[in-house]
Amino acid sequence: MVFIDADKRNNSVYFDLILDKIRPGGFILADNVLWSGKVVELVKPSDLDTMAVLAFNQKVQNDARVENVLLPVRDGIMVMRKR
Repeated sequence: MVFIDADKRNNSVYFDLILDKIRPGGFILADNVLWSGKVVELVKPSDLDTMAVLAFNQKVQNDARVENVLLPVRDGIMVMRKR
């Protein structure tokens, strides 16, 4: 299991770096994927962190190598299981 809780602009980079190192059935958890609710609001072009969180969430959702569920606990935790 890997827990990602770092700078939001690089969540996608961290995901790419660790996915091949995790065995099938292994888990990745990413913190703050709801980003204080900003992911459901109109995003300002200058808000690079929120745009990065949105892009990461979409990337995980579209990646057939993982199954995922978003837990709405506090600021959101994305739980991914490698297929």
